[in-house]
Amino acid sequence: MVFHNSWEDTKRAEAYAKLEFPGTYYLAYRDLQKIIFEHVQGRKAIDFGCGTGRSTRFLKRIGFNTTGVDISKEMINKAKEIDPEGDYRIIGECDSNEFSCSAYDLVLSVFTFDNIPGVERRIKILKGLRDLLKREGRLIMLDATPEIYVNEWASFSTKDFPENRNAKSGEKVKIITTAIEDARPIEDIIWTDEDYKVTFKKSNFDQIKTYKPLAKENEPYKWINETSKAPWIIYVLGKKWGQAKSQEEIKIFKIILDILFLFS
Repeated sequence: MVFHNSWEDTKRAEAYAKLEFPGTYYLAYRDLQKIIFEHVQGRKAIDFGCGTGRSTRFLKRIGFNTTGVDISKEMINKAKEIDPEGDYRIIGECDSNEFSCSAYDLVLSVFTFDNIPGVERRIKILKGLRDLLKREGRLIMLDATPEIYVNEWASFSTKDFPENRNAKSGEKVKIITTAIEDARPIEDIIWTDEDYKVTFKKSNFDQIKTYKPLAKENEPYKWINETSKAPWIIYVLGKKWGQAKSQEEIKIFKIILDILFLFS
């Protein structure tokens, strides 16, 4: 399967940089602060797949010392333009002395795994992210549910892609983000909850809690399906300690290079 990362694009980065938390995106972030404070103790974080920095800035606003990392130079450039004082890195360009394994209280991943093809890639990346966490650290992953690709939403449309209904877990699907100026279809990878659970287990993560936020009628948006169907799923994951520990001395630089290699 040939998969094109739709976000490695200057025009799309420009459009996405203007997007904050409207419509269906509001629903993704609405409960996130509460979830984070419920499960995370410290305040040192990595925003994995930070894009133009929206989720990095979100973490900073709620009190986290956060570094945003992404594979897209276009996205990182926009993040730095919007937030010149922020810490944003292109994966593979980090100094190995700055980041250590078992040093982070939180790794946040927002929509990132919607763009990562292949179960083996996902497992390898998840294991790398696991090594960044402290013993009681948490990986919080926010991604699309399969339902998002077969329904209409306040911020998305899939009506032009009926083939999405036949897509199996791990296959490509298309969706249009109506909340930005760039109306070109985005290619994502659909992934079922059942396959996520298998992937987490193989990555030595314990699944601590799962959330599927639904919209409320009194919220200030014109919901379409959001009150009855969940477009997003939020996983809270902890390090599994029943198996052999990773080498704690390994630096993040090696992990980042491994991740970069997966996307080359």
